[in-house]
Amino acid sequence: MNVAEAVGATLARCGVDTVFGVVGSGNFHSTNAMVAAGARYVAARHEGGAATMADAYARTSGAVSALSLHQGCGLTNALTGITEAAKSRTPLVVLTAEATSTRSNFAVDQAGLAAAVGALSMRVTVPEDAAGTAAAAVATARDERRVVVLNLPLDVQGQEAGNATPPPWAPRPVPPPDPAQVERLADALRRARRPVFVAGRGARAARGELEALADRCGALLATSAVAKGLFRGSPWDLDVSGGFATPLAAELISGADLIVGWGCQLNMWTMRHGRLIAGNAVVVQVDLEAEALGAQRPITFGVCGDVTAVAGAVTAAWGDEATGYRTPEMRRAIAQRGRWRDESLDAEAAGDLVDPRALTIALDDLLPAERLVAVDSGNFMGYPSMFLDVPDEQGFCFTQAFQSVGLGLATAIGAALARPDRLPVAALGDGGALMGASELETVVRLGLPMLVVVYDDAAYGAEVHHFGPGGHPLDAVRFPETDFAAIARGYGFGAVTARRVDDLDAVAAWLAGPRSTPLLVDAKITRDQPSWWLEEAFRGH
Repeated sequence: MNVAEAVGATLARCGVDTVFGVVGSGNFHSTNAMVAAGARYVAARHEGGAATMADAYARTSGAVSALSLHQGCGLTNALTGITEAAKSRTPLVVLTAEATSTRSNFAVDQAGLAAAVGALSMRVTVPEDAAGTAAAAVATARDERRVVVLNLPLDVQGQEAGNATPPPWAPRPVPPPDPAQVERLADALRRARRPVFVAGRGARAARGELEALADRCGALLATSAVAKGLFRGSPWDLDVSGGFATPLAAELISGADLIVGWGCQLNMWTMRHGRLIAGNAVVVQVDLEAEALGAQRPITFGVCGDVTAVAGAVTAAWGDEATGYRTPEMRRAIAQRGRWRDESLDAEAAGDLVDPRALTIALDDLLPAERLVAVDSGNFMGYPSMFLDVPDEQGFCFTQAFQSVGLGLATAIGAALARPDRLPVAALGDGGALMGASELETVVRLGLPMLVVVYDDAAYGAEVHHFGPGGHPLDAVRFPETDFAAIARGYGFGAVTARRVDDLDAVAAWLAGPRSTPLLVDAKITRDQPSWWLEEAFRGH
């Protein structure tokens, strides 16, 4: 067995069950070796799409995924998706061929590129240790929640690998939390009268433990955007904290006297640049990594440890139940105003354009509860994020750490492959839909029963609403309307153009049928008003 075959086989034997990519000459043999060893290969139409699919698959499945790339240009094409994954601490192995000769037109500093976007670079240099290096890459991605770029030099790939059996890599044990830190958090919770928990991505596996503790201390429950849905069904769920927050959630979080961020950085998006934190509030952060504590904002104190373990330890040390923030009046208020659609809505249909809020609420009523929503970036993004309900934290995939436009469709594909039991819904703006349009073919080829909704305002709407009021010229960010329905039909989709809510009857008919082809809704939306989260977004610029 040569090195390329040994590396591919080892990745599969170490538990990587799905690899996304675009195959060229440099990664042909290693990719086929993964398939021969039992992994599923998903061909994308662009390396950028493949990277985001792999990212979304890992986020939704909870497993390490892999991305297979050609040397040089294959890697550079994928860099935006890799950056998003690295910023989100997605466990991902990027297997890329590498041209090490400076005479090669493919030669670039691949290790330098990886470091520049926050990934960890590894390289197979000793043929006899190829399997060991590949196994180490998987273990590092899994245990450190890192993106590992595994470089496979062209001049090494064909050499004899020797023993291709990977060494065992047991998961790294997580140290228990410090008892003194646990007691300090318990004491802060005992003193609090209005505690709020904000759970982030690092808490997605800890719902039971966090709810048990919140029940004891009377805390209200909220999440960051990436953990949306974690507390779905709880009468004390405020949904998302931050720019997307409902008026009631923002009011209650800013009234808290204790905020605990569980696996959550409490960054400027989640805390509205600090305006959701009262001046006298105690702020605590619980995180597995010590360097994350206080990295985004000043905190009163931090607790280093696994969220599940810390919450369980505090609960075990707790005494009698406290009322905290939970009263019958509070419960009624959350039941009556806990969702954006509970707020008064003055629909603003204009001519042949539909109000995006009314459209999304109508979609929410049509779609089955078991759904998986993926959202691209742009002015429209709050509508599907907050007006489409999701069943739990695995029902929402939000690749927004890098805030790149164009990742939404690939996100939906990767997540859909991880949860084939749910209806995948890709919510895109017109800008992102055109950037990622090549992957419409991937949706059709894979036979995914996906609903794609394009919110078309014929512009880069965020820039229009940010710069327009200042009298700046907007010709550079406005475009003619695009016939997305025609484009989708060309790829093999069913499609409908929606200019009124009634046009969604076609969605109802599609849902009632066999869904043998995906459906795209080309929604021509009103464009006069900015989104409510837009002001928050531009405060960070």
